[in-house]
Amino acid sequence: MKPEVFQKIKDTGVIAVLVIDEVRHAIPLADALYSGGVDIIELTLRTPAALDAAKKIRKQRPEICLGIGTVLTSEQVKAVADIGVDFAVAPGCNPKIIAEAVKQGISFAPGVMTPSDIELAIELGCRTFKFFPAETAGGIKHLENILGPYQHLGISAIPLGGLNLSNSSAYLSSPHVAAIGGSWLAKRPEILAENWATITKNAQEVKSLIRAVRKK
Repeated sequence: MKPEVFQKIKDTGVIAVLVIDEVRHAIPLADALYSGGVDIIELTLRTPAALDAAKKIRKQRPEICLGIGTVLTSEQVKAVADIGVDFAVAPGCNPKIIAEAVKQGISFAPGVMTPSDIELAIELGCRTFKFFPAETAGGIKHLENILGPYQHLGISAIPLGGLNLSNSSAYLSSPHVAAIGGSWLAKRPEILAENWATITKNAQEVKSLIRAVRKK
């Protein structure tokens, strides 16, 4: 991951994980999050609208640090590279996808859950990982245990999956965690209902939590 991208993620402390069904929601959603202090998003490739929504955000809201998630194929890596995203992530650790991300010059965080995942990712040059699914995989205790043996290598994690405002403090307090990721900031039904005020409020709440935990 490029140093400037990693530093941005670490400084912000949270990545909003989004599923967008309609392209027209892209800009008001980005604006709602930005108004609440969250300027990093991971737009998942789970709907037909995802790539077009990403293009719109990249073009109209360049101040947003734009990431793409659920990147599962080499073709998707090439597609997001063409958009000019800041980073990409995947739920798993696929050497082929990592190699294509390196080829395309994209900052990439593979998904890890086990020491074997971590060692494979390290061998392929990765130092920032997506810990997924965080809560069902054992939470912060599991994360700290599996990262501990490799911490001297300067690695860090972005936990996603099951996080919310109530359980994020433990993750944010860990020196192993660069930032947290969460879909609760802008749940799919809230996006579809255009509840922008609620999404802004969610963003404000998590930013307040981050400042309190990290004393910033």
